[in-house]
Amino acid sequence: MRDNHPGAVPNSPAPDDPGYPAATASDAGTVTELDAVLVGCRACPRLVAWREQVATVKRSAFREWDYWAKPVPGFGPVDATLAIVGLAPAAHGGNRTGRIFTGDPSGDVLYAALHAVGLASQPTATHRGDGLALRGVRITVPVHCAPPDNRPTTIERDTCRPWLARELALLRPTLRVVVVLGGFGWQAALPVLAAGGWSLPRPRPAFGHGVHVRVTDPRTGRDLHLLGCYHPSRRNISTRTLTIPMLHDVLRRAAHLARQ
Repeated sequence: MRDNHPGAVPNSPAPDDPGYPAATASDAGTVTELDAVLVGCRACPRLVAWREQVATVKRSAFREWDYWAKPVPGFGPVDATLAIVGLAPAAHGGNRTGRIFTGDPSGDVLYAALHAVGLASQPTATHRGDGLALRGVRITVPVHCAPPDNRPTTIERDTCRPWLARELALLRPTLRVVVVLGGFGWQAALPVLAAGGWSLPRPRPAFGHGVHVRVTDPRTGRDLHLLGCYHPSRRNISTRTLTIPMLHDVLRRAAHLARQ
């Protein structure tokens, strides 16, 4: 039976159909419309089961929370000049709060850094409606549901890809810079950019912290700056694979390039 959720597109596949993202994302004319249909997606059975299981079992610290337990859309202005691409929502972070990188250790680091370089209105992100606003930045992910062990499968990544592709296409008129957090996001973003018509260098550049690649939009001749950054995960921070100054440096470079 078709799920008549808010934002559903008439005659589109049902939300639990693997073809739902591909068929539905392309029909969204705005980022707001895209977010509305995205949150109804149930195309990946393993991810749906996990996100809903976590919301039922909960973590003791969040026992009183009514978990979001749906796909988590991107966050930030729809005319952003800078996009940040992460991995996926955290089980007790975005999957709980309904906003990406909100309520988990990675988000604590990221939003504090964004505030420190002038890209966020406050250094903390605790829940939707907490007053946080991003300045010229939109944060999104290649997989919109929390995965077990923070590890989506390649099939789940590819099923979810149309959401990222459409979001970047809708941001294209204003987008100048993309910061990718981690190797998984890098591997997801490059095919999306290539399929979207951006000209990538050959061979395709490998991920690395601080990597800076210019990709050209043949339609306008304008460059899109692609920056690599280690993911601000608890492990990367604790092992000092990524330090706060390293993160600040990438975000400052991104903000500078976005203003040019």
